Amino acid sequence: MQIVTADIGGTHARFALATIEDGRVTQLGEPVTLKCAEYASLQTAWEAFGDSIGQPLPRAAAIALATPIRGEVLKMTNNPWVIRPAMVREKLGVDEFTLINDFGAVAHAVQHCDAASFSHLCGPAGDLPGTGVITVIGPGTGLGVAYVVRSADGYRAVETEGGHVDYSPLDSIEDAILARLRRQHRRVSVERVCSGPGLAEIYETLASIEGRAVVNREDKELWQLALSGDDSLATAAFDRFCLSLGAAAGDFALAQGAAAVVIAGGLGQRIADRLPQSGFEERFVAKGRFQRLMETTPVKLIDHPQPGLLGAAAAFAQENAA
Repeated sequence: MQIVTADIGGTHARFALATIEDGRVTQLGEPVTLKCAEYASLQTAWEAFGDSIGQPLPRAAAIALATPIRGEVLKMTNNPWVIRPAMVREKLGVDEFTLINDFGAVAHAVQHCDAASFSHLCGPAGDLPGTGVITVIGPGTGLGVAYVVRSADGYRAVETEGGHVDYSPLDSIEDAILARLRRQHRRVSVERVCSGPGLAEIYETLASIEGRAVVNREDKELWQLALSGDDSLATAAFDRFCLSLGAAAGDFALAQGAAAVVIAGGLGQRIADRLPQSGFEERFVAKGRFQRLMETTPVKLIDHPQPGLLGAAAAFAQENAA
């Protein structure tokens, strides 16, 4: 059967057609990416997707949303759209649908991607283990966290809101980052640092430490400066970002009892070639008495271009398997 698969984040809404056969995704069509800020709701973006492909949409849908899938009203974490599950059939013109957290969808994608869809970051080389827990973490507009439980009988993808656990500084610079963020927020989550907007928070803290005037920059411009090396302070902020991401990934791996870790997210893909040369691995394994365990934990980067779309469709396939 054919379905619409959608991946709705804080910045972009992605749509594609997918084909489901025998409980698996056998084909994923060309994605259409829309800017959430240019549409009033999921319904209007859905209609724009239908107009863009010039054909009636299938009456089945898999929708990944950057918010917990709980309650009668779903409010996006980094997006003003509001979704009411009870109204999805009527609003989108579908007969059956699956709603899943965006990183729950990425966890499904991890299960369905082949070995060629992953590249090695650190730890032992080789394929992901066939059994056990695989932690999935990805920086983007926010910080997504999920995990996959693999067994001989199949798998289970578990969505979490791990990006909202407390941020834990590990040195004096990170103490300063936390102190600065505490002046703005009652509580500081790890997402405040290990996400796209987090780079600006780090950058401005470093500027304050050096007594520099803080220059307010758009996130996109700052990331370009950081990755190009054209601004030494932005580069230093990026180095600190990688350290914090490594520490957080290691924390989640320990908390979830992971046999492996996969780094995902739009920003994760963008910095994939920089992470192996950064301090990510140093911080990932720096877990005191458990350092040896962490050194034996493989960390991969998912290279699939649309894991959210693939994973949402895979969740629909699993939910509707005969």
